Amino acid sequence: MPTRNTMQRQVILDAICNLANHPTAEEVYSHVVKMHPSISKATVYRNMSTAAEDGEILPIGIFDGAMRFDHNNHEHFHFICDKCKVIIDVPSFDIVANLDLPTKLNIKKVDLTIRGLCEACEVNQ
Repeated sequence: MPTRNTMQRQVILDAICNLANHPTAEEVYSHVVKMHPSISKATVYRNMSTAAEDGEILPIGIFDGAMRFDHNNHEHFHFICDKCKVIIDVPSFDIVANLDLPTKLNIKKVDLTIRGLCEACEVNQ
């Protein structure tokens, strides 16, 4: 039988997946507390921190003053609309192969954030 902590963690992970908008911990809490009024912010924050440490979710950076998280832990990049602030997953590509590096570097990971206007904001400009 799953423990209460395991069930809480799964509810939080499910919320991150269901929100699918690279949510903040506050947004996850607001979503979860509607269905589970007894859950605390501390529980949500703690479980999200542990899930990030365990590689179940990815902290993708601070945007508009809050850390955002991604349920998609496969390699990819992000596009952020400068107007509406939507964050969109972008398939990764081998950027390292196209770099003209002055010395041989052992690159372990590339984080790339692309900024501009999403299609909706571009059309409504």
